[in-house]
Amino acid sequence: MSATNAPPVTHGKAAAIFVCILAALAGLMFGLDIGVISGAQQFLQKDFGISDDTLGWIVSVMMLGAALGALGAGWLSSQLGRKRTLILGAVLFVGGSVLCGAAPTPEVLLVGRLVLGVAIGLASFTAPLYLAEVAPESIRGAMISLYQLMITIGILVAFLSDTALSYSGNWRWMLGIIAIPGALFLLGVAFLPESPRWLLMKGRHPEAEQVLQRLLGDRAAIAKEIGEIQEQLKTPQRGVHMFLQNANFRRSVGLGVLLQVMQQLTGMNVVMYYAPRIFQGMGYATESQMWFTAIVGLVNVLATFIAIGLVDKLGRKPILYIGFVVMAIGLGVVGTMMKLGTLTHGQQFFTVGMLLVFIVGFAMSAGPLIWTLCSEIQPLKGRDFGIGCSTFTNWVANWLVGLSFLPLLNSIGQAETFWLYGAFNVLFIGLTVWLVPETKGVTLEQIERNLMAGKPLRRIGQ
Repeated sequence: MSATNAPPVTHGKAAAIFVCILAALAGLMFGLDIGVISGAQQFLQKDFGISDDTLGWIVSVMMLGAALGALGAGWLSSQLGRKRTLILGAVLFVGGSVLCGAAPTPEVLLVGRLVLGVAIGLASFTAPLYLAEVAPESIRGAMISLYQLMITIGILVAFLSDTALSYSGNWRWMLGIIAIPGALFLLGVAFLPESPRWLLMKGRHPEAEQVLQRLLGDRAAIAKEIGEIQEQLKTPQRGVHMFLQNANFRRSVGLGVLLQVMQQLTGMNVVMYYAPRIFQGMGYATESQMWFTAIVGLVNVLATFIAIGLVDKLGRKPILYIGFVVMAIGLGVVGTMMKLGTLTHGQQFFTVGMLLVFIVGFAMSAGPLIWTLCSEIQPLKGRDFGIGCSTFTNWVANWLVGLSFLPLLNSIGQAETFWLYGAFNVLFIGLTVWLVPETKGVTLEQIERNLMAGKPLRRIGQ
């Protein structure tokens, strides 16, 4: 059929946006899973009569599962496809949520949380990859940012749900109710197209063209996109070989790993997982604990927009400096106020306010920017391996932080625990000066050339 006789191509941008928003809802599941355990802890601990150590495992085992899920997600998304891997993640999410809500014993609850973690590990790797491969170039950055925003919204929704259910103390509904959005996500994912890049990787050219016609709606754009994907596929991923053979690549992988450890040791996820316990330590009753936890979630959502608006204007390093300073001050003051002991109402509100200042510092800086930097510093041939290492590190560090927080509180005290995390943020200011490059306005190709030429890590963005 000649080009002139070809059937008209429908406009595809609206379809592309719809597909991307649906895929970004994986971030909502991610956020729900992070936030939901926070409000349920005190009720399930009382119901099961478990120790703080066991509670720490119930909270943190999800992150261990996520590390395992992220570890296997690369192979699964390559073999099964991006869509089927997302479907698998959604099925595990629904099953894990139901198992948590119905758990008759702490051991079954641990298994349910582990299953949920595997689901989130699969989604946290596959959803951004799918979005990057499906979104048209003109909206790609916005759609990937939307995924990060959905995570914070999911945390907020979980906190609000926990607050509403806290009056009855029904922790089973708190943990089980997130199966409903999980089931809706599963239904939606069934209608997503497969990634055109994956289809071309598997030699399924006609199907890739059909998907691109749906997403782009312009014949010239379709031909250009197919050409670019096929050109990229000529550069095979050789991450393991490069890591063994190239010291410069090992430096970028090491920096990615360090950045993720830094993100977790800021103390942010401690607040996300244990916010009611922290507010209890400030002297608040159960209802106030839950409402302040919901406010934490709201501030986290709103402050994320600061990073989205400033990252390409101020640059990565200035925002990281501001964030680490703000977090160090916030945690330092919170620790000092807790050291004072019994607080007046005014002092309690001031302490809550400084904790919210800490949340703003994280959400505008280390939260989104660490992920941005980890994707920018890896050379093309080793990008999958490098990002895979940093993502796995994120979940392992997340698990260790979640597991160690309650033992820290019980051994060295609340004030000293917050001072410790504040000190980490001071340390990270120095590490940012010494090791972190400024990548604003620099092409990925230039960063790779500087890295492979042996320039110091802090200068590979120059």
